[in-house]
Amino acid sequence: MSRVYLVRHGRASAGWDVDPDPALDDLGRSQALAVAAHLRPLGPLHLVTSPLLRCQQTAFPLGVVWGVSAVVEPLVAEIPSPEGVAMSERLDWLREAMAGTWAALGERYTSYRDSVVAAVLALPTDTVVCSHFVAINAVIGAALGDDRLVIRSLDNCSVTIVDTGQGADGTAGLHLVEGGHEADTLIR
Repeated sequence: MSRVYLVRHGRASAGWDVDPDPALDDLGRSQALAVAAHLRPLGPLHLVTSPLLRCQQTAFPLGVVWGVSAVVEPLVAEIPSPEGVAMSERLDWLREAMAGTWAALGERYTSYRDSVVAAVLALPTDTVVCSHFVAINAVIGAALGDDRLVIRSLDNCSVTIVDTGQGADGTAGLHLVEGGHEADTLIR
């Protein structure tokens, strides 16, 4: 069994419809420092991050205090936008998708969800994972058996805790220990 601390990245400097890979803004950098201070007593633990810059910058202060480098894991990246959707239309698509279910989005997105969940289940030791709003909700949904894209309105730098292990039937499973702090954050 592993305990996984899923950290939503700090506030980004640009929206999903403006920049495909924004850095953290000043508030986001402050949030990353605060979550590093909060998690410091737990480690050093294995540290994993999405390949996107806002997650890597969120992981960096924790890596510094623990003296470890974050491992970049593409499987915990942001939900991909549909092929052929213009950058300016991505936010509208995301908001509509977030109001629905994985099944309604189809096989491309259920595969994405399943890949995120499999990556978390495969972590062999207690780990901090810096990831994204939808990806973390995918893990929460898997733990709760809930097909909605959004189950918790996770704040920037919130920490969601799950345990991995085997269910009664012997298959790998997730247990939600603690949902991350919620806020009405701007999905932009």
